[in-house]
Amino acid sequence: MTKLKHSSITNTISTLSESYLIECSWEVCNQLGGIYTVIRSKVPEYSKQWGNRYCLIGPLVGQNIKAEIDEITDFNTPIGRSVKKLKSQGLSIIYGTWLITGRPTVILIDIEPSLSDITEIRKQYYAEHQLIIQDDNLQKQVMAFASVTRTIVTTISTELKSANLITHFHEWMAALPILDIKKKHTNIKTVFTTHATALGRYVAMNEEDFYNKLSFYDWKAEAEKYNILPIATIERLSAQNCDVFTTVSDVTAKECETFYGRKPDFITPNGLNIERFVASHEVQNLHQEFKNEIHEFVMGHFFHSSPFDLDKTVYFFTSGRYEFRNKGYDITLQALKKLNQQLRKENADVTVVMFFITKRPTWSINPLALQQRGVMEEIRSVCASIKEQAGARLFLSAASESEDYRIPDLNNLVDDYWKLRYRRILQSWKSDQWPLVVTHNMKDDDGDDIIQFIRSAPLVNDPKDKVKVVYHPDFIDSTNPLFGIDYNEFVRGCHLGIFPSYYEPWGYTPLECLAQGVPAITSDLTGFGDYTGANFPGHEQAGAYLLKRSKLKPDLVVKELTDMMYKFTQLSRRDRIVLRNKAEDLAENFDWSKLSRYYNEAYAKAIK
Repeated sequence: MTKLKHSSITNTISTLSESYLIECSWEVCNQLGGIYTVIRSKVPEYSKQWGNRYCLIGPLVGQNIKAEIDEITDFNTPIGRSVKKLKSQGLSIIYGTWLITGRPTVILIDIEPSLSDITEIRKQYYAEHQLIIQDDNLQKQVMAFASVTRTIVTTISTELKSANLITHFHEWMAALPILDIKKKHTNIKTVFTTHATALGRYVAMNEEDFYNKLSFYDWKAEAEKYNILPIATIERLSAQNCDVFTTVSDVTAKECETFYGRKPDFITPNGLNIERFVASHEVQNLHQEFKNEIHEFVMGHFFHSSPFDLDKTVYFFTSGRYEFRNKGYDITLQALKKLNQQLRKENADVTVVMFFITKRPTWSINPLALQQRGVMEEIRSVCASIKEQAGARLFLSAASESEDYRIPDLNNLVDDYWKLRYRRILQSWKSDQWPLVVTHNMKDDDGDDIIQFIRSAPLVNDPKDKVKVVYHPDFIDSTNPLFGIDYNEFVRGCHLGIFPSYYEPWGYTPLECLAQGVPAITSDLTGFGDYTGANFPGHEQAGAYLLKRSKLKPDLVVKELTDMMYKFTQLSRRDRIVLRNKAEDLAENFDWSKLSRYYNEAYAKAIK
């Protein structure tokens, strides 16, 4: 295991007190994946610690970003004076405050003007670093971004004079300036963090027994095999040329030694701004509120042909990038199949509804799914009208009755119009057709591994099934007509998150579950799972279940996951309430106020 190196916190803070920090990422103000969560969630803590000595640099991707920025007109700081100078030289950049908690200073680079010089930039990187970039739009943009970033940080360093400038680059898309800074021996300290290796993601996705074979891979041969040699080369050169090299987990550190030829100096685990999620005594109330919203969807989706007891229903879900094997969707489906067989055999009174939430190419939402939701709303409207009419007449009857104190026949309190409307709407809704498995019309359902497994298992929402499946191939937000709630609200309404990934350098999804009081299953092959298992002995009692994929053969992994799911279905409502509170408590250990020290140690070493 890569060991964390610590000096005293006091000495670290003292070392950094006069330094400036610039954090550079392709995902500053640009939500693409997990690094956006890292950057955005750590900003409040780092803004508090560093104040106006902290700045972010990212690409200006799309004009809509301007809505998230308040431009700064006061240039009376070292960074401001540098920006003013660069603007006067014709550099196309936006300098402002990012409108998120912490309000950090950001510099967004317009890449387009630099793309006109891309031929010369490519020649330069080849001449100085023997780096060959493919004729690929993203790689060209990365080079143009690097060229301007290098100019910006060099100018700021000159303006700072004797003060230390630490530049922290995240991932290959931002890291190219490291090579120029190293070659020109400028007085700029560089830190490079890889959140995943490109090679690791490709190889793990396509080859069996990745971890046992890891030390035997030839990085260049594998990069050529998967046609990612330029990306892998940028990663390798950045790791070898930076002053301090970090990665997010011991799991990924092993990949770095093989693919980059350098052992990370520090492990810098990912955190969250837990304050954004914390609900304290409201955690149970919020769960109930959003569970009711999920009930609405479930009734519309299933009850037209196969109703079940919602009080004895638990909601499982998984979400993330569509990587069938890496994300553990394969073993999740296998375990669900076994769980369904077990619950059916026992004739259990519990029902499991499993949601798969991931992004896939679709034509549209299935019209039948929309129709069912619409009919449910009509049923609700009719019932509300009947309730209003019957209630008013019952009150009048009670107030005017002088001798007979019995409740009158409620049928006599409702007009024939509403009785007929009620019967017709139910008649139009009820059917013998089994509930849909997929909520959308897919562009290639025959080529979708999740659908193919569901059909072959089968897990096709047979009314006799105890495990129901809803595959929603799109992300959830409040504009979604099927759910009408945000993703975080959907998570709060569920009972268990399932994320048994095979390849996951960190893994935010289970941590986000715990922060919202939702227990979660992860695996010891994920950075988060590995860190949790090593540092929190009682994690399972707090709802953080750890599937030991590194120790078990594939069939035993599926059996263990099935057992975890089954045991959860046997918990009482009271047990689940206790877990929700403990999960939220455990998540507080991952607040950036506690984890920022790991990066600060890296920054202090960069200065020394």
